[in-house]
Amino acid sequence: MKKILVASTNPVVNETVKSVCFKYSAYFDPLFCPDTDEALSFIDYEIPEIKILDFTSADIDCEKILKAINSDPWLHNGGIIAVVPSPVKVQELEDQKNPNILAAQTLYSFKENFDRLLRILWSNKQFLFNRGMQERVGGVEKGGFVCGNDPFDTRMFTSFLVNYLYCTNRISEEGRYALQTSLMELLTNALEHGNCNISYDEKTKCLEAGGNVLELIHDRLKDPIISARKIHIEYVIGKEKSSFKISDEGNGFDWKKRIELETPDLAETHGRGIFMTKGLVTELKYNDKGNEVSFEIENLHDSSNNVPLIMSSFSVVKYDKHQIVCKQNEPSNDLFFIVSGQYGVYVDGKLMSILTPNDMFIGEMAFLLNDRRSATIMSAGEGQLIRIPKSSFLNLIRKNPHYGIFLSKLLAQRVVRQNHKTLELSKQIKELKEQLK
Repeated sequence: MKKILVASTNPVVNETVKSVCFKYSAYFDPLFCPDTDEALSFIDYEIPEIKILDFTSADIDCEKILKAINSDPWLHNGGIIAVVPSPVKVQELEDQKNPNILAAQTLYSFKENFDRLLRILWSNKQFLFNRGMQERVGGVEKGGFVCGNDPFDTRMFTSFLVNYLYCTNRISEEGRYALQTSLMELLTNALEHGNCNISYDEKTKCLEAGGNVLELIHDRLKDPIISARKIHIEYVIGKEKSSFKISDEGNGFDWKKRIELETPDLAETHGRGIFMTKGLVTELKYNDKGNEVSFEIENLHDSSNNVPLIMSSFSVVKYDKHQIVCKQNEPSNDLFFIVSGQYGVYVDGKLMSILTPNDMFIGEMAFLLNDRRSATIMSAGEGQLIRIPKSSFLNLIRKNPHYGIFLSKLLAQRVVRQNHKTLELSKQIKELKEQLK
C-alpha cells in the first residue's frame, strides 16, 4: 500500500482525494495534514511515496515543504503532485524542471484527472519507491510506456524513469537533470510537432501573440485522428549505459535543421530543445521521417550519487586496492557509508559477498550490536567511504530521529531480502536432491 500525504486545507482537494482513494482503498492510504509543520514531520518519519502539495491553500507553506524535500535528495525524492491556482503557476513549475514533481495541475484539472493519475501510479508502482527500499535488479532491464497526447502523461512517465535511475544509483544529480530535460524536450516535440502536427511557425505565432501552447494542443486534439495517436517510450537500462527511444504517430518534422545548429538564436521564443538535448546526452539520432528519436546516457559505476545530509559533515576516506577497512573479531563499531568502490566480505578467509554503494553501509551489525567485527572487509579496488564513529552517529540520530527510523527500515528490508534468498536457495537444493534420487 502506498502512503499519500495531502498537505491541504482546500475542501475540493481533500474531498477529491477521499472519494478517489475510497475506490482504491486496498492500494492507497491518504493522510491529511492541514498544517505545514505536521506535513513536514509526516514526510520525515513516514517518507511517503506520493505527496500532494496544495498551493491553493493559503495557510499551507508548500514552498517550505518543497524546499525541505529538495534539501535532502538522498532521503526524499519523487512523487510530488502540485495543485496550483492558475495555468501560469503550472508553467512556472514546469519550467523549473524539478524531477521531484510528477505533475502540476490547476484545481479543476486535479479534480478531473486524479482518478486516472492514481491508476497510472498503481500500474507503475515499481517506479515509486524510496532509495534503498527495493533491491536493484541485476542485468539488463527493458520496458516501455504508451501515453496519449497529454503533457500530464509525458511528465509522469519522465519522472518514473528519472527517479528510478536516480534511486538505483545509475545517474548523478547532474545526470538526473540531463535525463529529465532531454526526455521532456523530446517528448514535447513528439506531442507538439509530431502527433499534433504543430509547425515551428505556428508555435512561434502562438507564443508571440501571448497564447498558450497547451490551448493550441487542445484545439488540435478536437480532430479524432490526431487525438487517437500515441507516443511510445522504450528504455533499456544496462550496467554501463541506458538507452531510450521515443516515437510518435505523426508525419514527422524537419529535425536536420535543428540538430545541425551550432548555436541557437536566443531571440527565438522556442526551438532550442534539440540543441540543448544534444549537449546533455550521447548518440542522439532521428529516423529519416523524423517521428522517432533515440539517445543514450552513461550510467554511474560503483558510485553513490548522493550522501545523506546528516553525514555530509564527515570527511571522506580514500582506500587503495586491497586495503583493509576492518578485520574480523576486531573490537570496533564504527559505521561506514559507501561512497564508491567495491568491498569484499571475508569470513575466516573465505569471500562471502561483495558490497557496493547499493548496499549503502559497511559494519552495521557491529554498530547495532556493539560487538566485534563478524567479517574482514577489504577494498577490491580504489574506493571511498565515510567513517562515522558510533557516538557521533548516535548524536546525529538524537537530533534527526527520522533518519533512525529510515535506516531501521533499510536494515529490515535487507533481512527480508536475505530470508527470500535463503528460502530460494533451500528450494533449489531440495529440487536438486529430488533429481539425484
